[in-house]
Amino acid sequence: MTDVFGPARLGPVTLRNRVIKSATFEGAVPDALVTDKLIDFHRGYAQGGVGMTTVAFCAVSPEGRTDRHQIWMRDDARPGLRRLTDAVHAEGAAVSAQLGHAGPVANAASNGAAALAPGHFPNPLGFRVTRKARPADLTRVVAAHASAARIAESSGFDAVELHFGHNYLVSAFLSPRLNRRKDNYGGSLRYRARLALDIARAVRDEVGDRIAITAKLSMDDGVPGGFKLDEAIQVGQWLEADGTVDALELTAGSSLLNPMYIFTGDAPVKEFANAFPRPLRWGLRVGGPAFMRSYPYREAYLLDKAKQFRAAVDLPLILLGGITKLETMQLAMAEGFDFVAMARALLREPDLLHRIQAEPDRLSLCTHCNKCMPTIYSGTRCVLVDGPS
Repeated sequence: MTDVFGPARLGPVTLRNRVIKSATFEGAVPDALVTDKLIDFHRGYAQGGVGMTTVAFCAVSPEGRTDRHQIWMRDDARPGLRRLTDAVHAEGAAVSAQLGHAGPVANAASNGAAALAPGHFPNPLGFRVTRKARPADLTRVVAAHASAARIAESSGFDAVELHFGHNYLVSAFLSPRLNRRKDNYGGSLRYRARLALDIARAVRDEVGDRIAITAKLSMDDGVPGGFKLDEAIQVGQWLEADGTVDALELTAGSSLLNPMYIFTGDAPVKEFANAFPRPLRWGLRVGGPAFMRSYPYREAYLLDKAKQFRAAVDLPLILLGGITKLETMQLAMAEGFDFVAMARALLREPDLLHRIQAEPDRLSLCTHCNKCMPTIYSGTRCVLVDGPS
């Protein structure tokens, strides 16, 4: 059986093991630049034993942030990013930058710029209507991803992760529910996938094989009329044929329409409402249960869909979702997955991997209460026992 804790290749990079700390927005960059708090956050997971930690969310442009308190990749960010990568490398781990454009998930009011989307529809975060992206906007976004990847490489990152999930901009274009366009970016899946394929190609052309390139791809939006598994598999096959990514991290759900489908477990409606100012707080208290639907948690809850993906592509795959114990990691390896990605369990216990290595039958203390989710606005942490801060 593949050894979870043995070294593994990811494109041109060798990771010390097959466990990746997946991207969870840290809430630690109030001025959109790296802080000591952000560095300590990722240093903690490196010390805890992960093979690679992922910095989230590194927007490719100012309007591409979910809100203004978020890094966007520019020259001014380089010194802080270099301090962060040096700190992670000193602990023996690799580090990836999650690159993307939030699209309709962006808070237009906070950013002071319209949220781009395939078309016009209400954006609940900023009480604004999204702006339909013009072809020139999309050409700019593609170039911005290449520029962001170049900044990541020059700042010492070992990899970049392209965010093609959760109905952020690329995922919104993939979704037939959100993308009703009639031009060369809408209609057939090939046209809806154009933005994803163009971005992956531009990033590969920019950084070559000097750093690893992964993509976080939704398998299912979790909403009627949304992006589904069969289409996701086809996009994965196109990315594989293009040779533009070294691995795919498989995810699901929509930050815009069905966020709990991403996480499963308890829906922290009250805690989320309390994190927002009025009147959004009142709206969430009233409409939150319908928006934040609850799905029962189970280990490896995305495995069934991901196995169908595994059967259809040869690309290395990263299994995400309900990975909390060694037995599940070994199951993922046995099913042909190359890496596993963890988040909530590591928030609860940043050194969980060391504990599992010492005690292989050890169970995670994470209760899947999901009360960590609303803390992204004040500093992401486990509210039961603080993680790195």
